Formats: sequence, structure tokens, C-alpha cells
Amino acid sequence: MTHYRSLLFVPGNRADRFEKACQAGADLVCIDLEDAVGPDEKAQARKDVLKWLAETSHPHVSLRINSLDTPYGIDDIAALQSCALTLPYIMIPKVASREAIEDVDKALPDNLGTFVGIIESAAGLVHCEDIFAHSRVSIGMYGSIDYAGDVDCDQAWETHLYARSRLVAAASAFDVQLFDVPHIRIRDLDDCEATTRQAKALGIHARAAIHPAQIDRIHAALSPSEAEIAYAEKVIAADKAAGGNVVLMDGKFIEAPVVKKAKRVLAFRR
Repeated sequence: MTHYRSLLFVPGNRADRFEKACQAGADLVCIDLEDAVGPDEKAQARKDVLKWLAETSHPHVSLRINSLDTPYGIDDIAALQSCALTLPYIMIPKVASREAIEDVDKALPDNLGTFVGIIESAAGLVHCEDIFAHSRVSIGMYGSIDYAGDVDCDQAWETHLYARSRLVAAASAFDVQLFDVPHIRIRDLDDCEATTRQAKALGIHARAAIHPAQIDRIHAALSPSEAEIAYAEKVIAADKAAGGNVVLMDGKFIEAPVVKKAKRVLAFRR
């Protein structure tokens, strides 16, 4: 499984930004046909995006379609069925049930990639285990802004602790990588980095972004420090020397969970 740290959204009605987004340093880029595009521009944006995707050589670009309970989402599916694209991912917003994933799975061929399921409602959270269990869902994302609107809560970090924690458990159980919601205050890069570190502490090791300036701060928060890398390497070496048996290192027992954590740290090394 590839470990991503960042995903940069780019509006589907701004074709002039597509190439720039691909050069911004994000691990993934997602062209957005949903929230970033108004109703009057969706048809033209869809046409322009599919044309650009058919011509680009960038392998890390995905597409967010519109919600399937809207006519725009139905039109997106129809357009994708009639094109010959090969994509790594299709992002599906407002996923509220496994049935929604199954419907898209039946409608779209495998060459359009696996799915990014965005959980952004009470129903989505309640059914997140069933959603992440679907074999074509490889990435999940928490949409706290829409979730807050659905359940009528605020945006304070503590308010969303339960939702994030439940999604972490579900994603881990079904080997789905989880992304956190983009930081909407694009000028507050310090808070972007700080809240990304909070998400990392919970077990969320990737974050979406809505501005290129956020990418470096997300990477800084999620990349292990030199001290973390050195400790992880020491753990791996001690485990190897002990032949996989429990070993005492620096006064602490090194067991399988500690070794697993060390391997994860090294997997995120850049």
C-alpha cells in the first residue's frame, strides 16, 4: 500500500491551474467537479476536465465527481462511462452507505481506479465500517465541515474527536488510508500544521489541501523527525538482533506493536 501524505484540490473550472497543481509538490492531485464548481459551470467544467485528463501524463491526478443524489453526479457517471480514461482514483463525496459505493462500482469500469470515499454526514459515520470494507475503497477522507452542518455542531477540534477516532479505527481495520479535512483558513499555515500534528497523533497520517502553500506544512507535520527515524532504526535493529523475540532496549521492552510502529515511521521517511 502506498503511503500518501497530501492531496491538493484544484477547481474543475480552472483549467489554467491544473498543471500548476501537479507541480505543487502534493503526493496526489484531485480535480474537483463538486464543491468548487457552481451549477452553471458544471457541464463545461466536466468537458474541460475530461479532455485534460485524457491528454495529461501525470500519474497522480484523480477526480472528484458530484454527489450521486444530484443530477450533476448522474451526468458525471454517464460521461465517465463513455470515456477511455485511466485514473488512480475517483473521489466520491457524501458517501452515506455501502450501497452508494456498490452503485458506483457497478457503473464505472476498473480502469477508472479505486475509490476515495468521503465521510461527511452522520449516516456516513454510522456506516463507515461497511463503506471502508468495500474492496474498491482504498482511501477515506473526513469532511468535518459538511459533517458539522449535518449534525449541527461547531468546528472546534474537540467536537470532532469521536468522529475522527471512529474513522481511524475503521480505516485501520480495512487497510484504508485516511485523509483529514483541508484546513479552510489558507493564510493560517501555523494552525494548518498544528492541527495536522493533532490528526497524526490520532492515527491520521494524510491531509487534503486547498492551496499549494499548505503542502509543505502538511508534509512537515506528517514526516518523522530525525530523532523519530533514529529511534525507529534502533528498534528495528534490536528486534532483528533478538530474532523477533522480546528484547529490552533503553529500559523498555521491545515487542511486536513497537516494531510495527517503527516500521510505519520509516515508511513515511522522505
